[in-house]
Amino acid sequence: MGYRFPYDTMQDLLAADRIMFGEDETKLIELKLYVKDYKAKLSSVIELDGRTGTNELKGIFTESNRPFDYPKPSVLLEELLGFATDPDDIVLDSFAGSGTTGHAVLKLNAQDGGRRRFILIELGKYAEAITAERIRRVITGYGEAAKKVSGLGGGFDYYTVGEPIFLPDDNLNEAVGTEAIRGYVAYSEGIPATDRATPENPHSPYLLGLNRETAWLFHYEPDRSTSLDMDFLSTLRFGGDSGAARPGTFIIYADRCLLSAEFMRRHGIVFKKIPRDITRF
Repeated sequence: MGYRFPYDTMQDLLAADRIMFGEDETKLIELKLYVKDYKAKLSSVIELDGRTGTNELKGIFTESNRPFDYPKPSVLLEELLGFATDPDDIVLDSFAGSGTTGHAVLKLNAQDGGRRRFILIELGKYAEAITAERIRRVITGYGEAAKKVSGLGGGFDYYTVGEPIFLPDDNLNEAVGTEAIRGYVAYSEGIPATDRATPENPHSPYLLGLNRETAWLFHYEPDRSTSLDMDFLSTLRFGGDSGAARPGTFIIYADRCLLSAEFMRRHGIVFKKIPRDITRF
C-alpha cells in the first residue's frame, strides 16, 4: 500500500481537507473535486435561452403568470458561483431581485455538499412575497404531481429593517428612539461591547462607554437642546465610591459646546456635535 499522490501533495490535500475517508479500511479514500478544479477558465460568452429565468420562476410560482420581470436563471449564477466560490464561502447579493443568487447557492451546496451561505438584500416591496418566498419553496420543494420538484434543503432567516438612523438631510432620525441612537453612536465610535455602558451606571446617565483611558458620553435629550458646559461636567461622577478613576480622555456629544478650546485641551475633552436640527429648540 502507498500514497495515491506524492507524499508532499498528499500532505497538502490533507491540510486543505480535500481527502474523504471511509468508515473503515474497506472504503477507498476519495479526492474532493470542485467545479473550479477542472475548469481552466470561465467562458466569456454563456449562451442561455432568454426565457429560462422566467420559465423557472413561473414553475416555482405556479399561481402567478409573471411573478417577476426578467429574472436571471439560476443556472447562470450556478456557473459563475461554481467557478468563483469555495464550499465555505459567504455570497452577498445587495440587489437580490427575485432571489436567484440564493437559489443558485442552495443548488451548488446540494451538488457538492458545500456549506456556502448567502446574504440577500432587497428594498423592493416584493422582498417578502417573491424573494424570500422563492427561497422557502426551493428549500422545502414545490410543484405537484409530475411537476413536483424536491426541496434542496438548507435554511435561512428573513429580517426587515426599521426606521433609518439618518434622514435625507443627514440629521438624526429621532423617531428611532434614544436607545437605537445610543447604539449607533457607540458602534460608530468603535466602543468594544465589554466597555459599553447603560444609562444605569454610577457615573452619568449619558455615559456610552468607559475604560481606563476614555469615557464616551452622549449628552442627548429628545425634546431639548443640550450643552457641553461646566454645569454638565459637574454632574459626572468618577473616583471615590463610583468604582472607576477619572479617565484621561472624555469624548462628549452634545448639541453645542460652551467651553473654551484651551480648557478642553487641558482636561482631555473632545467635543462632537450631535447631527440634528436644533433650530426647533
